[in-house]
Amino acid sequence: MHVRTLILALMTGVFLQNAHAQIYTQTIRGTVVDQSLQTALPGATVLMLNANPIKGITTDADGSFRLTQIPVGRHSLKITSLGYKELILSNIVVDAGKELVLNVALEEAIVTVNEVTVRPQIEKDKPLNEMAAVSARTFSVEETQKFAAAVNDPARMATAYAGVVSADDGSNLIVIRGNAPTGLLWRMEGVEIPNPNHFANLGSAGGGISILSAQLLANSDFMTGAFPAEYGNALSGVFDLRLRKGNNAKREHTIQAGVLGLDVASEGPFSKNYKGSYLFNYRYSTLGLLSKIGVNIGGAANVFQDLSFNLYLPAGKAGNFTVFGFGGLSNSDMDAVKDSTKWENDYERYNDHFFAKTGAVGATHSISLSKKAFLKTVTLFSGYQTGYENESLETGYVPLLQMREAYRIRKQIASSTLTYKFNAQHTLRAGVTGSVLGFNLERKERLEGQNALTTQIQTDDETATVQAYGQWNYRMTEKLTFNAGLHYLRLMLNKTDALEPRGSVRWAFVPGHSVSLGYGLHSQIQNLATYFAAQPTENGAPTNRNLGFTRSHHLVLAYDWLLNDHLRVKAESYYQSLFNIPISADTKDAFAMVNSIDGLTTDRLVNKGVGKNYGLELTLEQFLHNNVYFLLSSSLYDSRYRGSDGVWRDTRFNGKYAFSFQGGKEWVLGESGRNVLGLNLKLTYYGGYRTTPIDIAESIRKQETVYVDSQSYTQKLPNYFRTDVRLSWKRNRPHSTRTLSLDLQNATNRQNIFGQYFEPRTGLIKTSYMTPLIPVLSYRVAF
Repeated sequence: MHVRTLILALMTGVFLQNAHAQIYTQTIRGTVVDQSLQTALPGATVLMLNANPIKGITTDADGSFRLTQIPVGRHSLKITSLGYKELILSNIVVDAGKELVLNVALEEAIVTVNEVTVRPQIEKDKPLNEMAAVSARTFSVEETQKFAAAVNDPARMATAYAGVVSADDGSNLIVIRGNAPTGLLWRMEGVEIPNPNHFANLGSAGGGISILSAQLLANSDFMTGAFPAEYGNALSGVFDLRLRKGNNAKREHTIQAGVLGLDVASEGPFSKNYKGSYLFNYRYSTLGLLSKIGVNIGGAANVFQDLSFNLYLPAGKAGNFTVFGFGGLSNSDMDAVKDSTKWENDYERYNDHFFAKTGAVGATHSISLSKKAFLKTVTLFSGYQTGYENESLETGYVPLLQMREAYRIRKQIASSTLTYKFNAQHTLRAGVTGSVLGFNLERKERLEGQNALTTQIQTDDETATVQAYGQWNYRMTEKLTFNAGLHYLRLMLNKTDALEPRGSVRWAFVPGHSVSLGYGLHSQIQNLATYFAAQPTENGAPTNRNLGFTRSHHLVLAYDWLLNDHLRVKAESYYQSLFNIPISADTKDAFAMVNSIDGLTTDRLVNKGVGKNYGLELTLEQFLHNNVYFLLSSSLYDSRYRGSDGVWRDTRFNGKYAFSFQGGKEWVLGESGRNVLGLNLKLTYYGGYRTTPIDIAESIRKQETVYVDSQSYTQKLPNYFRTDVRLSWKRNRPHSTRTLSLDLQNATNRQNIFGQYFEPRTGLIKTSYMTPLIPVLSYRVAF
């Protein structure tokens, strides 16, 4: 009876609190600019569509606007400017903890008569890069925070999109349209960056946890094929990341504590009389903090920390400067128990020590050379270092070194891009990028029957790459757009180069319907360590130094149907023809680099492999409407290759089909709408990857896993299925916003199979599994 009374009292209190709740407000600020030239648009009108009465303002001479006393919650803005297409930003979130600062880019209208009416754009997925017509979409920071199992990670978030699946759900490696995870390119502020993930191996494009902070990212682009001409050194996909500027009018802070780590972020102006700003985020892993205070966390000790920052430094007529960067440190240590009676598996007798260091610091300069020309220059200094040691415990539990890897890569990049807008119909963009790469690479391993370690890779050298491109955007009418361009890539190490044509056309033949066709030839440099693999029979001389690029033709046909302002259907079919794939040079076997996670091998290779990927993707998406959103993605595909034995086979990542559902519901509580309860669900189902049968007899003889090469990738793993759930509770308080969230990854604890291996201690084949149930709890305060 007392419990019922208490519950009734609490419910009555909540009701009374909501009934008399104070209406919390915040400020929306921003800048309206031209999409191509990034020049300010003074006199543009910004209207709040859901305000009663309608509330609006016009932009100042520098394109800036400021709307004050905006109630917390979701709102829609309509932005108009003479000679430009109207734009509607729907369901933007206003919280009490931080001002909402927007950078709004408008597309110039093609005026063919004195007056023209252009339908407002509400294409929420439309890429920021106006020259990307196929296989591209924008994603928001809100999606990386809101999507179930995304945990602020762009790569994990992308697995909700058609054609994208996880290579291993214990990491954020992704397979795009059947391609190996190594084909992914990461860019930031217009230039290539090193793999921005913790616990990452050399040559891989992912890792265990993202180094990037959601606090720094602005809306960015993700592409899965037939990229525009400005993107080089990529085969499967591109993350084109953009950074937001810190608030230059008010100091704001965010603190977040959770299972992954403790984050502290801060932003604000340098001074009251200067429009520059700073923004940074620092994070230290929770497990690392616990180990520091003496708590035994058991298992492998995985510790990481990272820092990200962006400084905005406007200089008036001299243009705008930024200084940005990120850095991450991670290490994983697993020591064997010195008691052989407790060893159930052979790997339990080994010590494993791994560390990785990644960092990049860059600067940009942007300036309008005239009313038609915009120049952006970027310099970047980056470094990557990783080390790994594996020791076996021998008689008396004395450690014996079995393998050592030590890789260090440093890179300097200078890039300059000129955008020239002749008029509303014609825009030309051209750029050149030069990179100098220094590397110190070493790999030693104790081979069977050898008393000493054998050097497989040993070099301390440097090389350079040159990239250049030009692309033209021609908007023949408001309904018909053409893009054409060329990209050039050269590796100075072995004088390998490639000239790559790119092109696309988009035709919006009736309102709400459009078809697009895109083509591109793409090339990618091999893992640097592979170039310097040494064969013991040739006195340690590198045998892969003259390897060429892996290359691929991409052809994409897309159809987009906007059913209404919040619901759309998209279908894409694609064909990719891969060639120059590195395969074995000395033996007739099934090896090919398209099956590799990191692109690293010490075998002698030759560019004679070929492959093909083709498929059909279908997406049904509802953008947030009546507090509900969903994204239903499906993909049917085939991914095959031919190695040196001349046999066409399934690639390792040929799952044949993939389906994903991502959806969520928000409940706005209280008359003031200051509290929001969120439920997000993700269901993932895709065909099992391919694997190779184990030769038991040979495995027993060699006491290690030996595969039947002639039957490579003929077996199919069981299909993958996983359920992820995210619950969140957001409370707006005076001058702060507090969010409590629980992310249940693999909520049903399903055992998805990763693969099989031979266990020498038992003489049996054992199964390894992917990630079990992981609850990720976090609490964030923005103020």
